[in-house]
Amino acid sequence: MSTPQSQPHLRIVKGDPTTEEIAALVAVLQAAASAGATPPGRRPVSEWAAPHRRLSTALPSGPSGWRASAMPR
Repeated sequence: MSTPQSQPHLRIVKGDPTTEEIAALVAVLQAAASAGATPPGRRPVSEWAAPHRRLSTALPSGPSGWRASAMPR
């Protein structure tokens, strides 16, 4: 029994690349795809839900309070 042929994942539409050039392209694409992958079982934690965001300090008051509110603490 024969299996149906699947579509290729990569198709060269112009030019005549060497096998080394195709291998380099595949390596770069694989590295880019795996760079953003998270380990199984771990989900990235949103910075908006971080516990330290719930802690706040008193807002500055006075004539220059609006300016000091944007300064890092």
